[in-house]
Amino acid sequence: MSDELSYTVEVPTGEDMQQLGAKVAACVCGGDVLLLSGPLGAGKTTFAQGFGAGLHIDEPIVSPTFTIARELEGKFTDGTPAHLVHVDAYRLGGNDFAPGQDTVDRLLDELESLGLDEELEDPGEHTVILMEWGEQMASAFAEVRLEVHIDRPIDKATLAAEAENPNAELTSDGMRTVTFVPVGKRWKDFTSRLNSME
Repeated sequence: MSDELSYTVEVPTGEDMQQLGAKVAACVCGGDVLLLSGPLGAGKTTFAQGFGAGLHIDEPIVSPTFTIARELEGKFTDGTPAHLVHVDAYRLGGNDFAPGQDTVDRLLDELESLGLDEELEDPGEHTVILMEWGEQMASAFAEVRLEVHIDRPIDKATLAAEAENPNAELTSDGMRTVTFVPVGKRWKDFTSRLNSME
């Protein structure tokens, strides 16, 4: 349950998505956790690239799919060091459950085996966690978090193209709807902070 109503914005281009990510980065501080969700091709990595730019990270932000997590160094808007842990949870929580084990326990076991459990559950004072495909993690950790849901409405032409080639990824073109769901007191004034950067 959020302490503040969700906030939705329409994002027409990839450049706008990066700018939105940079604006959100200007609102974060050490210890923050952001869970980023949306279908393939929705713009999660594009948002993450803007977020990284907003944290003054010089290294390229790419999807961490094959490494699960990447750690990058930058700085917050006040100049203090920022340590970004960019996680892709897409491949976490597989079907190999132990007897009596539920999805949350499975995810926590996988995070522990990767050495990410403690950092994700209690980020340090300079660490920010940005987790793509994070919706499945919401109940596993991070009672205080900002959920970022990216949706891409699909038009008839896209549906027809997908019917012809169901394995094709969505393009970067087209309107997206980004919904922010602040959870916890830390995020209670997120909407006003974000809007003050207009």
